[in-house]
Amino acid sequence: MKNVLLLGATGSIGTQVLDVIRTNAEYCLKAFSFGNNIEKAKKIIEEFKPTMVCASHSYDIDTLEEEYPDIEYVIGDIGLQTLVSYDVENPVVINALVGAVGLMPTAVAIDNGRDVILANKEALVIGGEIIMQKAQEKHVKIIPIDSEHSGLFQLLEGKNKEDINKLIITASGGAFRDKTKEELATVTKEEALNHPNWQMGDKITIDCATMMNKGFELIEAHYLFDLDIDKIEPILHRESIVHAMVEFKDGSVFAQMATSDMHLPIQYALEYPHHLKNDLIQKLDLTKVGNLHFEELSYERYPLVKVAKDALKAGGLQCTILNAANEAAVKLFLEEKISFVEIEKIIINALKNPKYQGFNEGAVNLMKIMTLHEMVYNDLYYQYS
Repeated sequence: MKNVLLLGATGSIGTQVLDVIRTNAEYCLKAFSFGNNIEKAKKIIEEFKPTMVCASHSYDIDTLEEEYPDIEYVIGDIGLQTLVSYDVENPVVINALVGAVGLMPTAVAIDNGRDVILANKEALVIGGEIIMQKAQEKHVKIIPIDSEHSGLFQLLEGKNKEDINKLIITASGGAFRDKTKEELATVTKEEALNHPNWQMGDKITIDCATMMNKGFELIEAHYLFDLDIDKIEPILHRESIVHAMVEFKDGSVFAQMATSDMHLPIQYALEYPHHLKNDLIQKLDLTKVGNLHFEELSYERYPLVKVAKDALKAGGLQCTILNAANEAAVKLFLEEKISFVEIEKIIINALKNPKYQGFNEGAVNLMKIMTLHEMVYNDLYYQYS
């Protein structure tokens, strides 16, 4: 029996993790965390009978304690760290949180010598160097759930890094791929949340529309696969059938292809290195797909992809500023306090703000990262609210 410790159980990825757990009696959901959806959390408790639950709010714990008194409850950021450290046999840590909140529990899980199945890309965007160094020192694996990084992870298994010419990750183009930059000035929240290929949470769907998500994925791939970011290329691929490709020095190009279904990378991460049958996953029929299209990704049309690359190259805590500004701007847009095009402007201005540049001096550590992240996020959110 493998005991799953799941962060972010009520979100989009967390919900699909639970789907996969249901199909395999080998897995037991021993502990989980949730944010604001207490009704969904109750249903998870009743179905899976966990022994530890982490909530974001104390009032939710008060409610749950009355109905489920035999569960151990923890709260907030410290609770997340307690959860990934939970003393159970054969622990499987899955981080499906959204945002910078996922950094510290990832680090703590690694410090406890535990492999991490990672959907929380922000942990690597803001803390990638520290996280990967910890993983190397503790001899633990970081197994990605992102469809693109899962694809690369599968393609690179057993291959020599020296043979790689470049990595290629695909992008659907998001909800506004057919709109000009001028047309973006009047788009609505509802339009932005209408992703053409995937069903995801609100935040990541907006990141796909701005293409910031692809910028984050370049940074994530840089850390996961220890390759220069200029050797990681994003391309547009509308069908979202090819998720990743590896070009080797001899000109061979290997591709990982599958239907647009996150159950597949989730199951692969849980069952690594095996590819087991799962009836949740629809098989790919290329005769029905017909054609696959690939286009160059324009940095002029999608400037935030280049902004992300430049932030990584600049070093220091520029990626922390990048992520904090993006989290604040996306929240502001979802609350309809700013327009879609203002997301880009807020992020670019934050990266140039001299107020934050002093943090780039001296050594980088987790506390410094989180302190700066909170400062930038709060500054921007309250400035535009």
